[in-house]
Amino acid sequence: MWGAIVGDIAGSMYEWDPIGTKAFPFFGPRCDYTDDSVCTAAVAEILLDGSPPAAALQRWCRRHPGRGYGGMFAGWIGSADPAPYGSFGNGAAMRVSPAAFLNRRRPLGEALAAADRATAVTHDHPEGMKGARAVAHAIWLAFQGARAGRVRRTIEAAYGYDLSRTVDLIRPGYRFDETCQGTVPEALVCALESTDFEDAVRNAISLGGDADTLAAIAGPVAEALHGIPDELVAAAARRFLGSAPDIVEVMERMYRTPP
Repeated sequence: MWGAIVGDIAGSMYEWDPIGTKAFPFFGPRCDYTDDSVCTAAVAEILLDGSPPAAALQRWCRRHPGRGYGGMFAGWIGSADPAPYGSFGNGAAMRVSPAAFLNRRRPLGEALAAADRATAVTHDHPEGMKGARAVAHAIWLAFQGARAGRVRRTIEAAYGYDLSRTVDLIRPGYRFDETCQGTVPEALVCALESTDFEDAVRNAISLGGDADTLAAIAGPVAEALHGIPDELVAAAARRFLGSAPDIVEVMERMYRTPP
């Protein structure tokens, strides 16, 4: 979803330079798209076209080298025989939003099955699968008109995450964490506490840590809850994706696809 890509770009310059506040230029001078955007676009194509997930992810990531891929995933990208490697990294959750978007008017089971399809080729650890499912479920619920409180209660009950803390309580002790367990709950809180899309992304980036991925998870949840400003999408495409027209094309195609 565009929420993931806009969040990724906005958070990219703070991944290794945490800011600790919500007061920052939304698209800073060192922002760019990262692996979160590339993998989100790959999942969109996988689900739109029925592409084999492993081959599609490899193709997209090889076409966009040097975008901050994690070590094990980078090895998987280059493998001649890619197989799941038991990961529970947050890459499972940052790329999954198209599964919810394309199934937003279909039964929940179809959204979760799509999430599983996009996840299991790499992140087949139970925590990786759970993290991706939780994000897809939250987005799906928001598209059904569920308010933040209902989304919070449902995700806590279904996945065992603690979503009771506020952003202000999380921020002081939060540290860089690349796992689903240490990223998904915090990113969901950032979206569920937000007043609008931009506020959710600012919440996520303000935590520090893996800022682009936190924002790429919070962003699509907030988009489903609040909508996303057209001007942010246009600015992201114009300023940062000029060298990645394939990302823009597949996202536009996804949004034209009837639910």
